[in-house]
Amino acid sequence: MSNMILVVDDDKLVNEFVNETLTRAGFKVHSALSGAEALKLMQENEYDLILTDVRMPEMDGITLLMKIKAVSPDSVVVVITAYGTIENAVDAMRKGAYDYILKPFSPDEIEIVVRRGLEHRALAMENKVLRAQIRDKYSFENIVGQNRKLLDIFDLIQTAANSKATILLTGESGTGKELVAKAIHYNSPRKDMPFIRINCAALPENLIESELFGHEKGAFTGAIKQTKGRFELADGGSLLLDEVSEMDLGLQAKLLRVLQESEFERVGSGLPVKVDVRLIATSNRNLMDEVRKGKFREDLYYRLNVINIEIPPLRERKDDLPLLIEHFIQKFNEEDERHIEGLSEKALRLLQSYPWPGNVRELENLIHRAVVTSKNSVITHMDFPSYLALGPNAEMSDMLSEPITISEGEKILILKSLERHAGNRTKAAEELGITTRTLRNKLHEYGMTDN
Repeated sequence: MSNMILVVDDDKLVNEFVNETLTRAGFKVHSALSGAEALKLMQENEYDLILTDVRMPEMDGITLLMKIKAVSPDSVVVVITAYGTIENAVDAMRKGAYDYILKPFSPDEIEIVVRRGLEHRALAMENKVLRAQIRDKYSFENIVGQNRKLLDIFDLIQTAANSKATILLTGESGTGKELVAKAIHYNSPRKDMPFIRINCAALPENLIESELFGHEKGAFTGAIKQTKGRFELADGGSLLLDEVSEMDLGLQAKLLRVLQESEFERVGSGLPVKVDVRLIATSNRNLMDEVRKGKFREDLYYRLNVINIEIPPLRERKDDLPLLIEHFIQKFNEEDERHIEGLSEKALRLLQSYPWPGNVRELENLIHRAVVTSKNSVITHMDFPSYLALGPNAEMSDMLSEPITISEGEKILILKSLERHAGNRTKAAEELGITTRTLRNKLHEYGMTDN
């Protein structure tokens, strides 16, 4: 089957010349004398390659290019330009054109450019299919990777999903513990029942108990009606306790009772409430260390740690970076209606050299930013903040030696403070002169919260 080509040029002589040349070469060719006519033809036909002049009245070739990429991102676009407007052709290539050809051109020149463009499209389509196959092979419920540690986790998820045991997910912030928790729930017999989450670090101590167990009307100031807690809402399903190490010892004792007896009492009530809940807990701290320090109950630790899944940090699975980057580019292309084709080699080397203290969440945040703000069809190293080249361990003198934004400098200061205090947010906040809530908001802003 011959390739379909659309020629767009308001000059009838040029249009007819290109049409006849490509028809003789064996291609099926349609012609349009304006951008509007071209877009109308594209509603009725699917074109493999589009040749468009840059300088046309009403709708120029650059505007047409952007509209083509919006409706047919896989079509190859070649722009036709005169010598004096070559800067327009360069701009078009930045915006997604495959190539350009200068007027005047011979039949051989136009045929060579078209055949090269079609070969590029065929290769791109083949790569697209291969990438989709790779994503299917190396992904599990939005968890993407081919690293050996991650493939072992996929097996553990299946094992955990088919059991009734309590699960403890451990690993640094941003490694994807919530994704693993959801994968377990939605592959288990409880998949049609609720999946409820509570972040123990995000709520004041005096509210966590009420959030978990609910309360009776009049139990405290502001309790104007009986309210169900997260355990009741999750009945029959799964409850994710994020950052369980942030619970105080008194609340830990009440949680232990639920695990032992499958019942609890609402705040302000003495009546037991029975529930059937699969508990999944997460922690970015070493809970055994917390037990030794007297900050976490040993009996609760063993109740939670029936099945432990340790999620590796991104710096230990950098071989997954290309897959993750491809996954996030595709995700944000769809969400933000963008048409980013990929990442330059220099940009990939930059990302591979960075230690990723914020793990996958930080990578996702940066790729999202690059997809939205990049002015090119391929993301380059210039689309990423300069702190990536400096790294989180940069000294202040290094930070000031390169142009850097206030937000980039702020992030490095936060990272260094957390590093000095072994991840203790309270001490880091004190050192930085901000509240723990402000620090938590900043970490969320920079993509370094647990997800």
